[in-house]
Amino acid sequence: MRIETTDPITGNTITNPDGYPFVVEGSGANAPKIYFESEDSRNAHLEIELEHPDKDLPNRDNPARMREER
Repeated sequence: MRIETTDPITGNTITNPDGYPFVVEGSGANAPKIYFESEDSRNAHLEIELEHPDKDLPNRDNPARMREER
């Protein structure tokens, strides 16, 4: 797990994160644990919608043959 002590909403660094709100995004060794200065800041972060290109976009496979393949 990666620890991030800079609040992504305010940009302020939290020097002693014990007792501050946080979220863990994802799982595994690279999942970030992100600390926030306040619940308001945490909630603002959680309200941001993320794009997931592998899930949100239609199939981008182009079955048409390229000019060189004709």
